[in-house]
Amino acid sequence: MKPQSFPDIAQQLIDVGKRFDARGWVLGTSGNFSSVLAHEPLKMAITPSAAFKGDLCSDEIVEIDERGAPVGAGRPSAEALIHIEIVRSRDAGAVLHTHSVWSTILSDLHADEGGLFIEGYEMLKGLDGVHTHDHREWVPIVDNDQNMPRLARVVSDALDRHPRTHAVLIRRHGLYTWGASLAEAVRHVEILEFLLQAMGQTMAIRQGMERVTIES
Repeated sequence: MKPQSFPDIAQQLIDVGKRFDARGWVLGTSGNFSSVLAHEPLKMAITPSAAFKGDLCSDEIVEIDERGAPVGAGRPSAEALIHIEIVRSRDAGAVLHTHSVWSTILSDLHADEGGLFIEGYEMLKGLDGVHTHDHREWVPIVDNDQNMPRLARVVSDALDRHPRTHAVLIRRHGLYTWGASLAEAVRHVEILEFLLQAMGQTMAIRQGMERVTIES
């Protein structure tokens, strides 16, 4: 496959921002996206720090090296080191981070368990390598930390402990997932966000029904 140019990848990241903003997954300045330009040495295109992802411009997308330092102008996402660790751990071609309501809520509710299982949903078959709804996906949850090198190491350790997982949740912070390509990573976001919302709303409905039963 012919390598894509930086301008092409930058435009794709802009399109992802518009798509995810329309779904309410990157409100305010939340979320960050990256795509690999080259693996040896590692070079990546990444969204900028503190930017609204629904209205990005091509000159805002930043090129970074294997240390997360910008190559040229721009200030990359503060979470660039997490992207780098995920790329190294999973040999990923792209990493996407969203801040949806349901990923934030469930990452908090299940934090004490260290993660959550997703199982029995047909939509699981949209994840790479999954061929049946009987699949049981474990999504680890790690505590948030403003020390990015330390948080990146914690995420990397979680991936090492759970080599089959397709995502990581950061408590009260949201979802990280990845793919061999940017298109695959986008698909994984849409699958996982659907599943997390389905689980969260199902839980809320059941609790509401239980309250009605008790009160009646």
